[in-house]
Amino acid sequence: MSDQSRSASRREFLRVGLAGFGSLSLPGLLRLRAQAQGTKAQGAQAQGAATRSATAVIIVWLRGGCSHLDTYDPKPEASTDYRGPFAPIATATPGLVLTELLPRQAKISDKFAVLRSMAHTGGGHPSGSLQLLSGDPDPQDKLIPVYPDFMTVANYLRSGQPRKLPNYVGVNPIVRYDNFTIAGPGYIGPAYDPFSITGDPSAPQFAVPNIGLSDAGQADRLRERSRLRLSLDAFRRELDQSGVMRAMDSFETQALGLLTSPEATPAFDLGLERPEVRDRYGRNAWGQQCLMARRLVEAGVDIVTTTFDGPLCGRVANWDDHAVNHNVFDAIKFRAPVFDQAVSALIEDVYDRGLDKRVLVIVTGEFGRTPRISYVASSGEGVASAPAGTVQPGRDHWPAANSMIWAGGGIQTGQVIGGTDRHGENVVNRRVGPQDFLATIYRHLGIDFERVAIPDRAGRPTPIVTNGRPIAELAATA
Repeated sequence: MSDQSRSASRREFLRVGLAGFGSLSLPGLLRLRAQAQGTKAQGAQAQGAATRSATAVIIVWLRGGCSHLDTYDPKPEASTDYRGPFAPIATATPGLVLTELLPRQAKISDKFAVLRSMAHTGGGHPSGSLQLLSGDPDPQDKLIPVYPDFMTVANYLRSGQPRKLPNYVGVNPIVRYDNFTIAGPGYIGPAYDPFSITGDPSAPQFAVPNIGLSDAGQADRLRERSRLRLSLDAFRRELDQSGVMRAMDSFETQALGLLTSPEATPAFDLGLERPEVRDRYGRNAWGQQCLMARRLVEAGVDIVTTTFDGPLCGRVANWDDHAVNHNVFDAIKFRAPVFDQAVSALIEDVYDRGLDKRVLVIVTGEFGRTPRISYVASSGEGVASAPAGTVQPGRDHWPAANSMIWAGGGIQTGQVIGGTDRHGENVVNRRVGPQDFLATIYRHLGIDFERVAIPDRAGRPTPIVTNGRPIAELAATA
């Protein structure tokens, strides 16, 4: 048999032997990752700059941008062309008021900090997302990311050792806005994309593909095929002079581990939670996404993102509350009970389960909404939107001021950081930007953002943070 024929036979054996169960796409991902490690090894400035630690981050992403005036930065004294219809309510934090839409979060505000002074120049959904998540300074929208987002950077820097669970999981991941990719690996490459979970985890038939096998017989047959492959060592040694086949074996072993690991399957199985816990989060997509995020970080996943969008947002399935899309006030009122319950349950659970030093939770969208209310005709009737042609209130994109909340991570909670003017239009106290946002997250993850530089596609070392400083008020306490 020729070398070419042997190689073809080998490939066919592997295809038939491993593709039969679970649609194993993970070996390819792991193989890509190992190829990328060669590039990573060339970036000497990145070596030794990040070590494995017990820290983790959960990002709850409000795709489209949440109105800060109607949630975390109300302006009850503003004129009616600015303020919304929702009354302010007191919270567990002295001096902090939220709107009446967030009563659950108000009761536990001592467990989070409100940052009211995030500002950047990305006025479109793609540019706003890329600025915040990757530090891309470009104010213009682009179809795909140039710079890697912090999630894939952390995945890249923390990769290299076999694991029972992925480093980075997206539970309804942050990926797209219409035809734009709003987060991704940029020049790092697709090997560091998240392990993605899609679908509604509250649905009765929901299942995570490629994690675990439904019956023991399948697992046994898959292991038997793996043992059969290993019995061809002599064949492999004859063909493999470069070590490529041995590397391929290791990727398939890792994928097999994810399929059959006793640690992996339970982490994704919400059915193992007590019914009252599931009820506490809310028996809906957002609540169960947050519950899965908590389970994953508790099991050892480093980075979890979860996007709040879809039917729970209203007619256009996101937080982009232009008047053509939604009546902004009807939309926020519609989604607020589910949002409030899911976020408050996640934060409480992080503290109740002793994860609050290790796990940092951030709730944010790409930007705020215009403080001045606009009135435009609706483009269509649906949840939170009047019939087409009906003039209704809306708020547009506003990158000059955004509010977000931070919990866990050992930070000082029960505080307000920064502030905006009387209309909520501009930051007047403690302005922070995307580079500061990224530096704060990297600090929590134990990544030396001042030293780390990752080679771009041309091989040039590129810093992961430029002129950014961690938000001092969010430093971990002793």
